[in-house]
Order: sequence, then structure tokens, then C-alpha cells
Amino acid sequence: MGVVATLKLSEDINNKIAWQRFLPSGPIAFLPLTKNLSSLVWSTTIEHAKALLQLSEEQFVDALNGAICKSYEHNGIIDQATKSFDSFLRLMNCSSDAIRQFPPKILGIEECSRAAFPLGFGHATSYIGKGVVLVGDSAHRIHPLAGQGVNLGFGDVTCLNKVLGDAVYSGSKIDNLSYLKEYETERQRHNIPTMLAVEGLHRLYNSDLTPLVLLRSLGLQATHALNPLKVII
Repeated sequence: MGVVATLKLSEDINNKIAWQRFLPSGPIAFLPLTKNLSSLVWSTTIEHAKALLQLSEEQFVDALNGAICKSYEHNGIIDQATKSFDSFLRLMNCSSDAIRQFPPKILGIEECSRAAFPLGFGHATSYIGKGVVLVGDSAHRIHPLAGQGVNLGFGDVTCLNKVLGDAVYSGSKIDNLSYLKEYETERQRHNIPTMLAVEGLHRLYNSDLTPLVLLRSLGLQATHALNPLKVII
């Protein structure tokens, strides 16, 4: 289940960073909306989601601040491996010297913004039909991860806008299937690989097997240290 809400943040921050943390029960993410508002998506079990919805606002805020900041027991093997890898990156002049930042403090939630919805993975076999076009979540569903769901939707809208503009410019009707087929082809070529990558990351972070935890830890280290890789992503 995904628990959502609009969060009120402390006002002494520059709210331009999206935060995501992978917890044992699932990831929690804050996506910036305004200077002191962020959108919450907390992926967790059905039982935990129901419990979160029943908490008072104060208890819910305490649970949020605890979830994003709580320390967990570290695996000694992974700690040693990540330290060695960091030393290697520094030796290769690849280590990032960015100042470490911390998640914002949650002060409250917007009234009536707390809710929950089922999570899943799915994809429509066709995005178009006679007089019908699917965009966003009507065409595809993925687990919340780094805001990729909404990014796919924005991409759909941008592509459809261009295709419809081309149809109008050429004197065709906007429901001309030859133009809509361009939208479907372009977006499916982009969306399906992205969705599979996100689903793979979701499964990777759902595992507590030491080799997989080590793999994802080193992967994040490398991504953080290599700016060209971050640009590509």
C-alpha cells in the first residue's frame, strides 16, 4: 500500500531536494511542492498502512520524522566494503566532496490530505483506440521510486501534445490513428524499459540478502561519485 499526504515542513530550508529512504517495510519519499510543502509517498504493508491512517496528526508526524531519520543496525561486511570502495574512488579522484545534507523536519500535514492506495505494476497493451488515448497512470503503473511514475506521465503528455499539434498543422483530425500511433510507439519504447528498470530496483531494494545489499550500496556510491553517470540518469 502507498500512504500519501501533503507535508508541512520547517520554513528555514531550501526545499528543492527529493528525499527517498528504503526501509525494511518499503521506501518512504518526500517530493518538494513549494518552499515549505512536500508530497509524501510511503510504501508499506497493508497492516502498517492501516495503522498509519488511524494515528493522530501528531503521532503520524512523529512516525514520519522517525522513519526518515531512524538509525538501523549496520552490516559489518557491507560497512567495510563501502569504506574500501570509497577509498578507491578517492584514489581515482572520483569521490564527491558534496556537503552532506539531512532530510527536513516535518511539522504537520495538510488537512484531509492523508490517504492510502494500492500499489502495483502494470502496462496497457495499447495506448490508443477510436477516439481514445491513454496517458499517465491509465496507461502504466509502477511502484513509487524517485518520482518516475509522474515523470512518465509528463513525458506522455509532452509527446501527445506534439503529435496532436502535427496532426492539426497538416490538416488532419486529432483522432487520426496514423498520428496517434506515433505517440503510442514513441512512448512505449521509452516507458517499457524505464518501468522494467524501476521494477528491478524495487525488487533489489526489497531484498535483505547481503550480496544484493552490497551491490546496491556500491551502486549508489558509484552513482553519487560519478557526475557524468548522474547526468545520464
